[in-house]
Amino acid sequence: MQTRLESTRRAMLAAGLAWGACRAAQAAVSKGQGSADAQAAAPRPLGPADAQAFRAWFCAILEETVRRGPSPRWVHRDCAGLVRFAAREALLPHEARWLASMGWPQDRPLPPDVELGPADAQALTRWTLPDGARSDFAGALALVQGNTRPVGKDGARVLPGDLLFFDQGADQHLMAWTGRRIIYHTGAEPTPADSGLRSTTLGALLRHPDTRWRPEAGNPNFAGWFRFRFLA
Repeated sequence: MQTRLESTRRAMLAAGLAWGACRAAQAAVSKGQGSADAQAAAPRPLGPADAQAFRAWFCAILEETVRRGPSPRWVHRDCAGLVRFAAREALLPHEARWLASMGWPQDRPLPPDVELGPADAQALTRWTLPDGARSDFAGALALVQGNTRPVGKDGARVLPGDLLFFDQGADQHLMAWTGRRIIYHTGAEPTPADSGLRSTTLGALLRHPDTRWRPEAGNPNFAGWFRFRFLA
């Protein structure tokens, strides 16, 4: 049975997911508060072609990261760090130098690049924090609250590149859907024997022996599916 404290905390989390973006916007425009970066306008959403290109690269980078192991370009190795890494790399030009640095397989077809200038691409991954500031770093909760829109809990409208968000009491956790697999990092400190990367199917996760990890509408630990705001 949930304690009163736990029930209150979950209610606060649900409220934060619903109005986190409004709170961030209010903080950004408050007179005399925040830095110039905090008050910068949020980047515009991608057009349909660029959104499709981003999804293709985001999912391919996640799948290759699992297949080949962590890239040296991936610094913050936890669940939110994996999502930030894949999003940032998906927006870069994927020229020969990038392909070599990632050890990209030569026989894998390359999606089209997102057609953005460097400044616009960087702006998309300056994540909105709860106080309205923009930062290269954001944890799982901040990523969801200020940088995504909810898609629902039943998965009926889910697209490749969407995220799953779990509330496990003291911790929150992100996973990503590639259209074929669910990919995530466990959050545990990586070791030579275990990078912390995991890949599973949606069906297998729905049958997870620990029901807290099942992405289904009746699971109170599953906050739902979420989509990057710049894709919405």
